[in-house]
Amino acid sequence: MPKTNPLVKICGLTSEEQALQVAKLGANAIGIISVEESPRYVSAEIKKKIFKTLENFYPKIDRVTVVQNCPIDLIIKNFLGKPSETIIQLHGDEDIDYCKKIRKYIPNIGLWKAFRIKTEEDIDKIKPFEDFIDAILLDSWNKETYGGSGKKINSIYLKNLQFNKPWWLAGGISIEWIDEILTEIKPDGLDISSSIEISPGYKDIKKTENIFKFLKGI
Repeated sequence: MPKTNPLVKICGLTSEEQALQVAKLGANAIGIISVEESPRYVSAEIKKKIFKTLENFYPKIDRVTVVQNCPIDLIIKNFLGKPSETIIQLHGDEDIDYCKKIRKYIPNIGLWKAFRIKTEEDIDKIKPFEDFIDAILLDSWNKETYGGSGKKINSIYLKNLQFNKPWWLAGGISIEWIDEILTEIKPDGLDISSSIEISPGYKDIKKTENIFKFLKGI
């Protein structure tokens, strides 16, 4: 089967310098973690500065704020007006009601929802969300953390997936796995974080560049 190049999101960035380096390499989206428990957490002030810089120099790149089980009223308060991000990514246990409220009160910002996949039944639970979100993100299940673990989803659950919204694959994505991803799994996007890190939140730019070169060479 022919391979098609997916979109690429680099997630868990913590500095303005690295955000610009990653943008220059050709990222379609850049994610910043607004979850205080995460080792990749970035304060609201620094996040705004990074996103404003990206907006000025690379306005076409999606600027994604990753949140997890955040009180809905706080989300609405923080994202009204002119937010510096273009996407809110929900990476916790948020339900459909939560998604509906964000849709109602912040209609001008994109909404992505992450789902942690442990069994095939977890895939079946996604369908009801599709009318209330703009994209689906599939991540691996891990009891220690909600994301950024570097663990892969079992490929058997990822074959022949059909969603009516674009979907992104996360969890341990590396050059070694990309060939199988593109030929057999075929997501619309790749969400890459820990596999290209020197330490949490600090990317190995050479490794990151190699992934982009690999994808462009296909």
